Amino acid sequence: MQINVNLFTVNKRFPLTISRGTTTQTTNIWVKISQDGIEGWGEASPFSIGDRKQSTDTIKDALLQVAPILQAFSPLQRQQIEQVLTKQQVPSSVKAALDMAMHDWLGKRVGLPLWQIWGLERNAIVPTSVTIGINSPEGAKARARDWLQFTDVRLFKVKLGNPDGIDADKKMLLAVREEAPEPELFVDANGGWNLTDAIEMCNWLAELGIKYVEQPLPRGQETSLAKLKEHSSLPIFVDESCFTSSDIPHLANYVDGVNIKLMKSGGLSEAMRMVHTARAYGLQVMFGCYSDSALANTAAAQLAPLADYLDLDSHLNLIDDPFMGALVQEGRILPNDSPGLGVQHSASAT
Repeated sequence: MQINVNLFTVNKRFPLTISRGTTTQTTNIWVKISQDGIEGWGEASPFSIGDRKQSTDTIKDALLQVAPILQAFSPLQRQQIEQVLTKQQVPSSVKAALDMAMHDWLGKRVGLPLWQIWGLERNAIVPTSVTIGINSPEGAKARARDWLQFTDVRLFKVKLGNPDGIDADKKMLLAVREEAPEPELFVDANGGWNLTDAIEMCNWLAELGIKYVEQPLPRGQETSLAKLKEHSSLPIFVDESCFTSSDIPHLANYVDGVNIKLMKSGGLSEAMRMVHTARAYGLQVMFGCYSDSALANTAAAQLAPLADYLDLDSHLNLIDDPFMGALVQEGRILPNDSPGLGVQHSASAT
């Protein structure tokens, strides 16, 4: 198979601030594989978690280095290709883009969307949350209004972990609740709290009826999650602490769910393994995203019937998304009926 690599830059309608910083634009990578006159598409987007940083240049260089090695393979040989990529120690985003593209190629080969190939029920997909980044109380209110005017919002994910402390977090969350009393609220601290603050915030959030808290403690402090769980009744999800299925057994006694992202996991194949592993340990599942376009989020949406929660909103905040794929209906990100991922490039869409 032949592999083609293209860079594209996407800009956010509204900058997103989390505990680790602010993002206004990213340069992602569009990967195309071709064989037998069929083209499969995938996307790799950069992200950074502690010492695990995957920049656009790192991803691009790894793709270009591995592309000649993969020419001898067919897109049908996903297991063998995965072994090659693991041996080459490529970044997980590289694995994600190639795995996505091979699944897209397969769906186009047999003429079916992936969700249908897997026998999943599209009507089981839950609404996606949309994100409000760290802001002042008035800024958070304005952002909530923007989302409510822009799309059918059922759920807000509110980013906390403000460097100014948990009092600032509380004021911001109450401002969002005042501005948007109807949508349910989830909270994501992106590892921005210490254990003492996390215990206080989780109990405070539980009293407000918040559904769950995501990544309350920094990556690397997983052992403290046991103490947090002991002192809080609020369900705890992990994101930065959980990359692949092998991480789940070590976390299962301390958390209630895991956030699966294609860029962290290395693609749809590993994401499916993570779902089954999480379920085997009695954990809930959500799918999330980084600064992904509609290409990667539509890929994640193919697995969405398996999730309890979804946070696939990054493409909704882009002013120049080059792709069109999953539909937005009643707050849900629904994959369409087209073969494979069902994604088109905006320039070629009719």
